[in-house]
Amino acid sequence: MSDLLKTMRMNYLFDFYQSLLTDKQRNYLEKYYMDDESLSEIAETFDVSRQAVYDNIRRTGDLLEEYESKLGLYHKFEARQAIYEQMLQINKIQDNEECNQQLEAYIEQLQRIE
Repeated sequence: MSDLLKTMRMNYLFDFYQSLLTDKQRNYLEKYYMDDESLSEIAETFDVSRQAVYDNIRRTGDLLEEYESKLGLYHKFEARQAIYEQMLQINKIQDNEECNQQLEAYIEQLQRIE
């Protein structure tokens, strides 16, 4: 996975699961992924070693992935977004009957995600 994709995924996972993290975990991830600070900058801010920051960020990332594997909030979000995009495309169809049938099918899909 590229660095950009990993950063985007961590940002989403952080949005969904940040309330389950400690203040320290939340602060390190915010500075690293959202504020784009280096490990050295974060270490200096919190007066810890660069290795301590790295270990904390890695463990916290693993924890977020574990939460996602158990709760699946990000996966459900992605599924809803994909269906929403399909619904927008259906909205451009001229035939109202066909449009209504497609929209009903997508609504059923959204209901099954929950």
